[in-house]
Amino acid sequence: MNVLPKQAVLRSCSISRRDPRPQSLQADPQQIVTATTPAASFGHPSIGVVIASESNWLTSGIGNMVILRLLIALSLCFGAAVAHAECRLGDVDALPERPLVYLPVAPTAEPMPLVILLHGSTGTGAEILRDSHLADTADRHGFVVVAPDGGIAAAHGFVWNIPGVPTVAGTLPPKDARDDVAYLTGLADRLVATGCVDRTRVYVTGLSGGGRMSSWLGCVAARRFAAIAPVVGLRAGRPLASDRTQADPATCRPEVAMPVLAFAGDADSTNPITGGGASYWQYAQTVALQRWAVLNGCSQPFARNLSAMIYEQGYARCPDGATVAARVTRGGEHSWSVVDNEAMWTFLARHRR
Repeated sequence: MNVLPKQAVLRSCSISRRDPRPQSLQADPQQIVTATTPAASFGHPSIGVVIASESNWLTSGIGNMVILRLLIALSLCFGAAVAHAECRLGDVDALPERPLVYLPVAPTAEPMPLVILLHGSTGTGAEILRDSHLADTADRHGFVVVAPDGGIAAAHGFVWNIPGVPTVAGTLPPKDARDDVAYLTGLADRLVATGCVDRTRVYVTGLSGGGRMSSWLGCVAARRFAAIAPVVGLRAGRPLASDRTQADPATCRPEVAMPVLAFAGDADSTNPITGGGASYWQYAQTVALQRWAVLNGCSQPFARNLSAMIYEQGYARCPDGATVAARVTRGGEHSWSVVDNEAMWTFLARHRR
């Protein structure tokens, strides 16, 4: 009996967790007749099975042969899907950034969510991974953390390249500096390619300059990230040249709505939530919130006390649940201490791209 070659079957049934769209199953046109049954009736959303145009065809020798060939094809397709979905830890180990990738204590064989964690200006990935304690949160909830270094060396660490925005040194990024948007989106792609990361659940957070970089990614690469959570660094584009107390709408035009949850402290003198400060800062956090609310189509402002020490302000009634909010710690300063990691993860985990 002749059956489809294994390679041909694998080419004809592209089934993966990342692409659930139905794919046609090819077979010998001389032995297949016209109609197809709904895929769901056979227990898999990606596969349809061919039936005969005559009721007695299934009982014929030819019918039995075709059914057997299709069953073999289905088994190979399922095998290919399982293999494609597996987390290949060896591929993660081969990444140049491996020392800065944290896998949860009990990684799953299936793709996991990814949180890209960005250090503050002149810091390093290793430092923010240590100081944020997000690795502990990752262990509890089963997500991957990567904490890369910025593209521009500065002091004892690095800063992020946000085009047109001065670094903490007060100068614009060098023209030959690494494109950090391309680098970070590429890093996410490389982690997805290992099978260990779910492309639909990639998130970004960061401290200070890393928070500003998180905001920038939300502006220019919104389709690549499901949500952002800037820490003491929420922005919505550059300050407007003619009025630096306002955000320049031309510099933040995401293609899709971006859910935002920021964290800040009202005693932060580095990036004051009331505005002012360094040339890269200037406009208030409330201005950034308002701009993101406009971008996301939110219609209901709110403010509430979450505890004696923390209040939250933002915007609800946003299409697709793309809410915008900031949690502010009374007396909180310029550090990760203003973050509730559990609240951050609860927010991020609600969103997929």
